[in-house]
Amino acid sequence: MRKIIVQQWISLDGFATDREGTTKFFENPDLDYSGIHKDQLELFETIDAAILGATTYKMFAEYWPTEAAKGEPVTPKINVLKKIVFSKKMKDASWEPATICRDDLTDAVRNLKNSPGKNIVIWGSLSICEALANENLIDEYLLYLVPAFIGKGRQFFPDDKELHNMDLYENKTFDGGIVSLKYRVKPKK
Repeated sequence: MRKIIVQQWISLDGFATDREGTTKFFENPDLDYSGIHKDQLELFETIDAAILGATTYKMFAEYWPTEAAKGEPVTPKINVLKKIVFSKKMKDASWEPATICRDDLTDAVRNLKNSPGKNIVIWGSLSICEALANENLIDEYLLYLVPAFIGKGRQFFPDDKELHNMDLYENKTFDGGIVSLKYRVKPKK
């Protein structure tokens, strides 16, 4: 069975976006991303699809297929990765390969997990992450903890989140202070 892996950047105080709704807090020029690029390339060896919400898809589509992204080590991989975009309103997904899925999220993800292939990653897409976590459909979390306090924004784990126990199976500290934490979700009893 394929795994659903959530990869998310979060601040030390638990936010995934800042008060303006951006992720600029992890775009710090003082941080060294070379180790993270290697980590990312290793992830790409284990996945063959990404689940994205419409907002994250549009944000990615405005960057990854452009000249600005050409120097990024993951650009060739992300541009050919199959993208499954969950949206009821989006009409076009021109950054291919992409499919817009209007089906029920949890049913569609259950079907994806049971279909042949490699693992599936979710980037951003906080509402999707929350909905799938509530249905126990997330298998692993890969969190990049950024050495910054934001104070206000959108939390990655909402205040009313029910308990989900996890097992830490890997952690790394990168130059500049970013910490990678990899967790497997423990099955509920």
